[in-house]
Amino acid sequence: MKVITRLVATCAIAACAGTVFAQGTAPAPQNVLQLSATGSVDVQQDLLVLTLAATREGADAATVQAQLKQVLEAGLAEAKRAAQPEQLEVRTGPFGLYPRYGKDGKITAWQGRAELVLQGRDFARITSTAGRIQAMPISQVAFDLSKEAKARVEGEAQARAIEDFKARASELAKGFGFSGYSLREVSVNSNEVMPGPRPRMMAMEAKASMSSADAPVPVEAGKAQVVVNVSGSVQLR
Repeated sequence: MKVITRLVATCAIAACAGTVFAQGTAPAPQNVLQLSATGSVDVQQDLLVLTLAATREGADAATVQAQLKQVLEAGLAEAKRAAQPEQLEVRTGPFGLYPRYGKDGKITAWQGRAELVLQGRDFARITSTAGRIQAMPISQVAFDLSKEAKARVEGEAQARAIEDFKARASELAKGFGFSGYSLREVSVNSNEVMPGPRPRMMAMEAKASMSSADAPVPVEAGKAQVVVNVSGSVQLR
């Protein structure tokens, strides 16, 4: 009998708690507007990235690997002689061997590829160094934006986005018949929009048309766009 009484009391307490919880539930917000705005600034790209590559092919994997290793070591040594922090920085890229198969499914040869990447702000130093590494032709030309350059204009893009957000909020509030608004929540995100990649063969043709082996490869940087997005909600009032 005691067990039954205790069970009934427990159920009664749970029912009361459920009633209190239901009464304490906050009403759904009304007259809340969701919106977003964007601010952008164009900035000149200040980093050049040249990828040099060498390929070798042969029947023996070890021989192909040794050939690529020799070419890469020579190119790396030449590039390091011209290296300078931030102006010309050197790193190795992917290095790999891949089997080639015949119609019978058996390996007939091995093909390998090694890459060397030159990156920095001194375009002339980078391109002339690449010209001296004749055993590794340029396979790709790319441009980038340094963190410092991005930081310089990010504040301006953010200010534009905030002003646009405020202007849109005021305009929409009036359009819906309200006198103004107050901020509820807001988030700010930034990103970088790059121009389309240059065709790979442009770099190869530029290399082939040089009058001398160590002449600089002709390159020209474009502009990147630093974009800041502001999104959130406002309470119309």
